[in-house]
Amino acid sequence: MDTRRDIFQAIADPTRRAIITLIAIQAMTPNAIAEHFDTTRQAVSKHLRILTECELVTQKQQGREIYYQLEINKMKEIDKWLNQFRKIWQTRFDQLDEVLATMKNKAK
Repeated sequence: MDTRRDIFQAIADPTRRAIITLIAIQAMTPNAIAEHFDTTRQAVSKHLRILTECELVTQKQQGREIYYQLEINKMKEIDKWLNQFRKIWQTRFDQLDEVLATMKNKAK
């Protein structure tokens, strides 16, 4: 049985989104990440575990430290999924622009 977490549930949490934003710039240790939050180191570790389980974040050992880094390919997957809706929205906005332009011209 695949118990992998749902990526969208993972990014629904504001703390996890903030962690993603932090490590998007550079890989960080759990302690360095925890310094940015008013919460326990254990709570941050739980968030990191969830992000790791859904493969948004990977761990990299450097000496005695573990660094967490963003998994760019997984973010591209999310973007690809969202892009299909972006195209629909854009089409609808374009259609709305045409309707508004027609209404404006008729009002003249």
